[in-house]
Amino acid sequence: MKPAPMVIAGTVMGLAGLLSFNSSAVKLSLGALPAATTPPGSTAPATTTTTAPRAGGSTPPPTTAGVPTTTTTAVPSAARSATGTASNYSYGILSVKVSVSGTKLTNISIASIDDGGNPRSAYIDQASLPLLEQQALSAQSANIQGVSGASYTTAGFEQSLQSALSKLGL
Repeated sequence: MKPAPMVIAGTVMGLAGLLSFNSSAVKLSLGALPAATTPPGSTAPATTTTTAPRAGGSTPPPTTAGVPTTTTTAVPSAARSATGTASNYSYGILSVKVSVSGTKLTNISIASIDDGGNPRSAYIDQASLPLLEQQALSAQSANIQGVSGASYTTAGFEQSLQSALSKLGL
């Protein structure tokens, strides 16, 4: 028996299956994100006034050097929060909400997420997002390890988290 009829039959069946495949576009809706809070306004750096005697013994008028005397940054002790920009992570869109007290991260949560109804993406998000939140709280920054098997979700989470931290001045 020659293999040609089997190859032709397999090719026809494969082509029929491929042509009958119906895909639908993923519908993503971002919805309204809560407004982010902004840190209080900052003040101009302190400047020093210097006077130096000249060789002739006279003293020139005081000048402003423009060099900060100290680099003290006032850190608000009140609890603040901000929501990071929505990040498209290839399988959906997510944004992270961060709460801080002073410079300490106190809570990290998902402000919004839309995975387009893809069950596999929803499963990966449900498994990885709590781990990413814990890693960020432990690291106290957006510099986290990530979750194996959720590389895209990790990248979107880090991007939105960094955005929220930047809004808070951290």
